[in-house]
Amino acid sequence: MDTTTKLSRTTIALHWLIALTMLGLCALGIYMVQTESWGLFHWHKSIGLILFGFILARVAWRLKQGLPPPVRDAARWEHLASKTAHWLLLAATVALPVTGMIYSGMGGHGFGVFGLEMVGSHYEAGKAVALDAGLSELGQAMHSWIGYGLLALAALHVGAALKHHFVDKDNTLRRMLGRS
Repeated sequence: MDTTTKLSRTTIALHWLIALTMLGLCALGIYMVQTESWGLFHWHKSIGLILFGFILARVAWRLKQGLPPPVRDAARWEHLASKTAHWLLLAATVALPVTGMIYSGMGGHGFGVFGLEMVGSHYEAGKAVALDAGLSELGQAMHSWIGYGLLALAALHVGAALKHHFVDKDNTLRRMLGRS
């Protein structure tokens, strides 16, 4: 159970597993596009699909537990901003893999986890044949925009955690690190 002084191991583990892996996948995605390293898509999609299972578990956990209570009283606007940012982060972590699956699946590339095909590829003469090119393009655009939005929200989130730690001198960051 999450309290003002301590977070559960489940909350902490899901937070750090998803946060660090999602940041790594965003970095990998940007690298792949910038360098046209298309051979890395297999890793990107496989890790993303595995992570999606943990993301769904985190959503269920958040819906059951709610957001952790703040460690101190705050202005109404600050509390509202915090809740909004947390729910947007959670929504973006769900939307990013969903849009990636739409992009890849509708583009004829399929997806799976390390060779275990979940949605099959459609190739003719060595080229992917889109099932729905428009939907694939929409998925690609949304995947990109949500990815950059997630990175911006994550930067805001880290900045807020550092503000809590160094300016407010409260236990918000220590609590997420498993320290009281």
